[in-house]
Amino acid sequence: MYITSYCIECIDKVHHVATKKQKTANITESLDKVMKETPDEKGLVNNRTRRMRLRAAWMYYVEEMTQNDIAQQLGVGRVTVVRLLTDARERSEVKFSIQGGLQECIEVARELELRFNIDEVIVVPMSNPQADATGPISTATGMFLNEIIVPGLRIGVGWGRTLLESLGYINEVPIPDMAVVSLLGGITKVKRFNPSEFAWRFSNLFQADCYLMTAPAIVDSLATKTALIDHCGLGEVFKRAQSLDAVLLSVGDLDAQGTPYRNGFVSESVRSAMVAQGAVGEALFNYFDAKGKPVKSSIIGCVMGVPLKTIVDTPKRIIASGGLRKAEALLGAIRMVRPTVLVTDEFAARRILELDKKSS
Repeated sequence: MYITSYCIECIDKVHHVATKKQKTANITESLDKVMKETPDEKGLVNNRTRRMRLRAAWMYYVEEMTQNDIAQQLGVGRVTVVRLLTDARERSEVKFSIQGGLQECIEVARELELRFNIDEVIVVPMSNPQADATGPISTATGMFLNEIIVPGLRIGVGWGRTLLESLGYINEVPIPDMAVVSLLGGITKVKRFNPSEFAWRFSNLFQADCYLMTAPAIVDSLATKTALIDHCGLGEVFKRAQSLDAVLLSVGDLDAQGTPYRNGFVSESVRSAMVAQGAVGEALFNYFDAKGKPVKSSIIGCVMGVPLKTIVDTPKRIIASGGLRKAEALLGAIRMVRPTVLVTDEFAARRILELDKKSS
């Protein structure tokens, strides 16, 4: 049995109670209300068992850890792990999703919402702060997108590994009058995967109209960029981007092993210069510092991407990224883009809050 999505029904239920009825109430009290719906799990011991059961299910079905590794991580025997997984299935907590959220993830999500005035934060659990957060975040992102896709939606999308992997968790269903707009050109050198394929593959799931930025993400000059926009049909893409309902972005850091730098798509000299000028991350190759202030790069005039102002002016702004390494980049992106929705992991979420407290 394989889990193909992360169900946030419990998180949504708690979030609804906290925001609609008691915006300033403690999130733990809201969780207790949900827990009362399962009389056989009242009390501290049973609550802890339920959390452990959900953690085990997440590790096994989403992170694809072995039962032995889960036992070691949770500090229990392998027989206990088998029992936890069996109980989760019997209680219908594991179907094609994991029903329920972990209390600590809900608490940190709510704190991020209040701290940065974000409409909705989805924080996915992780068992190891050094583990790759791409899979869990992609799962949650796909599940979230299933909920917001409606007829007539006009959505602009960036690209990256997190977004590309979310495709496996998005329902394939025709959506009338839907349009997908690519916010950034592509990359010309790839190995195992091409993250810039996301826009057209995403649109194919819904049989939606797709407006691609059919050019490299970075061209050789401003003159080339202007010519492509004015004379090669890309002007329509930029025009349509001005009337979007939503945008979906991932955030990059300046680590030398990041996709743009590892493959030489962005030169080491540019990366080093950005680091020296205080940049901590980029979104659509718009570099910024930890305060969310733009850091001008030598390539900014050559980026075939929708302007940052267009992104910020879009009503619904979704950021899906995580990993402890990206926490500072995410903090800067939150301050710059002011997302209405954030999907990240629990370790990055906590680190973002820590960094924000230190800076203030």
